[in-house]
Amino acid sequence: MINRRGFLRHAAAVTTGVVCVGCGLRHAAAQPATRREIVVGGRRVRPVDVHAHCAVPAVLDVVKGTAMERDAKRQLEGNLGFPVAAARVADMDKDGIDVQALSINAFWYGAERDLARRIFDVQSVNVAQMCKAFPGRFVGYAPVTLQFPELAAEQLEYGMKELGLVGAAIGGNVEGEEIASARFDPFWKKAEELQALVFIHPQTAPQSTGITKRIQGSGALGNVIGNPLETSIALAHLIFEGTLDKFPNLKVCGAHGGGYLPSYAARMDHGCSVFPDQCRGPKLKKKPSEYLKQLYFDTLVFTGEGLRHLVTEHGASQLMIGTDYAVPWVKGPVDHVLNTPALTDEQRIAILGGNAAKLIKLPA
Repeated sequence: MINRRGFLRHAAAVTTGVVCVGCGLRHAAAQPATRREIVVGGRRVRPVDVHAHCAVPAVLDVVKGTAMERDAKRQLEGNLGFPVAAARVADMDKDGIDVQALSINAFWYGAERDLARRIFDVQSVNVAQMCKAFPGRFVGYAPVTLQFPELAAEQLEYGMKELGLVGAAIGGNVEGEEIASARFDPFWKKAEELQALVFIHPQTAPQSTGITKRIQGSGALGNVIGNPLETSIALAHLIFEGTLDKFPNLKVCGAHGGGYLPSYAARMDHGCSVFPDQCRGPKLKKKPSEYLKQLYFDTLVFTGEGLRHLVTEHGASQLMIGTDYAVPWVKGPVDHVLNTPALTDEQRIAILGGNAAKLIKLPA
């Protein structure tokens, strides 16, 4: 196991995450907001946002002079660096979000082992401190160094058992390698053992999906097309390479509504019958589309019809609120669920917070 002292050796340099580089006047001007309480069918509901970003200023001291310094700075200087402070809580109160699950987009998969350890040390302690600074409002994902699967497994266990984190946030690939590769089985095994929620968020999507040239021009296509595509590919490999058969009790959530896969999953069921020579992986225990019923997705699909379709295809039990905070993708994330037609009160309660509360074991 990882030495506890090793994880905490950078604690003296840790901040509570309230420092923000280049965050402008928005934070200083923020005023306390009245906390919106959500009631469905006469029941007070606790909405939980499983897709909210943060960044750790203290990590700059660790990555200074390395290839990762630029990406770390970019997070801190952009919306991903919006601090865990009063202004964030005010935004949550306005939207009716009671709890945010904090994740850091992985920029450290190219780090060698010692540097990767130090990056995790600083970031994991910081995330834990951010959560403690506002009791009951935040939970955190462990920023594991997935390029070293055995180490990532130890970090996940440490993060959950010692720091109070609720799971792990990982990218959809590791330097171009699929997260369904058998090399990552030690991490998946530990995640299943701990019943950790593993949140998958795309990174460097144009490069990892091979569409860099195709997304040039107008439309922010690197993000708009690339990010959902990256998640779709990652989830498809977890299915077809047998990861979800080896670890059937994994709790995996795909960002951005799971990408494109949940909207066209039935095509997977026919692919191997049409092209059997291209399906030489492990024999699956059920139809490919059926594995989506053991995966989870956030609600970042923008329209009521999109959300209704996810519920119809995969069930309200598999959906949780995701906002991508503080990137301004959506307004009224709670209202998005409340106003979607054809949902029952029980389905709305599950999506708004019931499912997440069970997965990350929030206290009643």
